[in-house]
Amino acid sequence: MEINSILPIFTLVLGSYLTYYFANKSKREEAVLKYKEEKYVNLLVLLRGFVGSSANAETKRKFFEEQYKSWIYSSDDVVRAINAMVKLVIDSKGKDPDPAKGREVIGNIVLAMRKDLKGKTNLNFSDFVYTDVL
Repeated sequence: MEINSILPIFTLVLGSYLTYYFANKSKREEAVLKYKEEKYVNLLVLLRGFVGSSANAETKRKFFEEQYKSWIYSSDDVVRAINAMVKLVIDSKGKDPDPAKGREVIGNIVLAMRKDLKGKTNLNFSDFVYTDVL
């Protein structure tokens, strides 16, 4: 057999494999991104347990349950941002932390999640504003 007759078959097989590989990889990445987004939404909703008049022990407990699970899927920056908030809560020893510092650490969590999902952002922690509605 000549190389001229094998080359098109080889090219066809290689092209088919590469198409399958990259399509499969893209689907996996999309599924992981969707999973992370759903989990981050849960964490964001539970963050209200630390802010304003909606702050309460039950929501905080649920947040920490979800936070433990987040070690599996969160980016390093998200884990660090959540740890900074946990440290602020611990350092406050049951008292309300400094509101400005609280807004900063919560804004940093949201920002880290956004960067993890979108890749980059021009926002900073102060762009996230929690509106307390009763």
